[in-house]
Amino acid sequence: MMILWELCITFMTIGISAFGGGYAVMPLFQTYLVQQRGWLTLVELADITAISQMTPGPIILNCPTFVGIKMAGILGGIIATVSAVLPSFVLMLILGYFFFKHSNLEFIQAILKGLRPAIVGLILIATLALIKTSLFDG
Repeated sequence: MMILWELCITFMTIGISAFGGGYAVMPLFQTYLVQQRGWLTLVELADITAISQMTPGPIILNCPTFVGIKMAGILGGIIATVSAVLPSFVLMLILGYFFFKHSNLEFIQAILKGLRPAIVGLILIATLALIKTSLFDG
């Protein structure tokens, strides 16, 4: 039962921090799942990433599902997946309402413009980690 709670907290934390989607979330997976929790090795994370790209759906759904099933069976997969998506879902509902009501405000446009370079940096970090793992650690 404790593992289900850990899956929930870990993937909610990742879900709250996940901006940019896809490969931008890979450094978070590496930090939380490999380094902090030790649930995966870096090679396993690279394998899950490859499998996630071959299966339908985004990596933010597929990776938690695979990890949850590995750690706690089907219920673990369900909890991990819902936990990863829930923060973004709630945040998007709130921000969507706010954005469409106030999209002409200059500071909103400035925030969106400022996020772009950060997203590119996160994607670059994930790409370099996957290249290193694929070429040198596999």
